[in-house]
Amino acid sequence: MNHRSVYRRIRTPLAVLATVSVGAALLFTTVGPANASGSPSPAASPDRSGTASKPTVVLVHGAWADGSSWHGVITRLRSQGYRVVAPPNPLRGVRSDSAYLAGYLKTVKGPIVLVGHSYGGMVITNAALGNTEVKALVYIDAFIPAKGQSAGEIAASEPGSAVIMRDPTTVFDLVPFPGASEGDADLYLKPRVVRSSFAQALSAAQQNQIVAAQRPLAASAVTEPSGEPAWKTIPSWALIGRQDKIIPAAAQEVAAKVAHTTIKEIDSSHLSLVSHPGAVVKLITTASRTS
Repeated sequence: MNHRSVYRRIRTPLAVLATVSVGAALLFTTVGPANASGSPSPAASPDRSGTASKPTVVLVHGAWADGSSWHGVITRLRSQGYRVVAPPNPLRGVRSDSAYLAGYLKTVKGPIVLVGHSYGGMVITNAALGNTEVKALVYIDAFIPAKGQSAGEIAASEPGSAVIMRDPTTVFDLVPFPGASEGDADLYLKPRVVRSSFAQALSAAQQNQIVAAQRPLAASAVTEPSGEPAWKTIPSWALIGRQDKIIPAAAQEVAAKVAHTTIKEIDSSHLSLVSHPGAVVKLITTASRTS
């Protein structure tokens, strides 16, 4: 099947994306699946003994990534005595991804600090609802949706994103996948966007890893509305990069204020979990101590 025929099949959801003026990359901009060294994360096996005094930190990645994108954060948290797990985010849609994470959280014994980067913020907002063990929500360059909001709406609410295009095909390579609903497709970020828009602060080697190993997110997830937000009953913190070219800092700030989130700004791009893991860990430990 050639690119033109693929585009004809998925033109309906792409038109929706263009209407909300968002290239779906807006919400899924986490670092690629490999960490800076290309080695696996050291925290692949969860410790669910529930015996330590500190909470378990659960890290949730966004699209074009996996748990190893938290490598620097995991290493630092473990050195401070935290149990850390980074479960996979299926990247199929807000409701289904949140249900998957909610089920995972029920297997973790004891208190939890739940952390999401970028699109992962949509997921933790929904997955934590009703779980009394989740003591804090931490958003890292992330979406903090209110009920009924989609990631696309939040990203397009303020100017400044380098990936907002009326034609999403200028931002993404579009790939059909088995079992997709009519008009849906997987979204892969084009290499030039990786290098210029959300990984611009990283090395060429890191950028190349993201391009090569990215995990896509379904296009339908961009416009899927969020449910009742867990931040109404769980205290929350947000780290916002002032140089974010993916989710404009102003859009993150507006959403954070609606959620009564404690805001910490940093002179960083969208990928602060890679470029500034120490700042990310500092916010997580602050949330842990004060929740």
